Amino acid sequence: MTAKLLGYSTIGTNNKEAAETFYDGLLAQMNAIKFPANDRITMWMSEDGGSVILAIAIPYDGGTAAHGNGTMKAIALGSHEEVNQMYAKAIELGATDDGEPGPRAGTFYGAYVYDLDGNKLCFFNFS
Repeated sequence: MTAKLLGYSTIGTNNKEAAETFYDGLLAQMNAIKFPANDRITMWMSEDGGSVILAIAIPYDGGTAAHGNGTMKAIALGSHEEVNQMYAKAIELGATDDGEPGPRAGTFYGAYVYDLDGNKLCFFNFS
């Protein structure tokens, strides 16, 4: 068996247009490539096309998208400054703060926000 792409995370949305605008602006900080798979799901791939960073989707069952308590998508970044920049951009785009950038445990540096649908995101760096 050969893997073509690294694993990815999908988060639900109830407003795909607003979610796309939010993630277009946020993931542009990482030079992500937008890939609209179909009318229900959109993915953003790494700049080299080797992995999917994140996907948003209208739930397949047609139900309401809801975030899970304790569920979070963490996005690894290359430096503390990149964590700070992603956090600031997310807040600028309408995200809600859940923990400003800073050291957490050992060499883990992270920042936490909720997106427009209430999905929790972490931007982090180990250094």
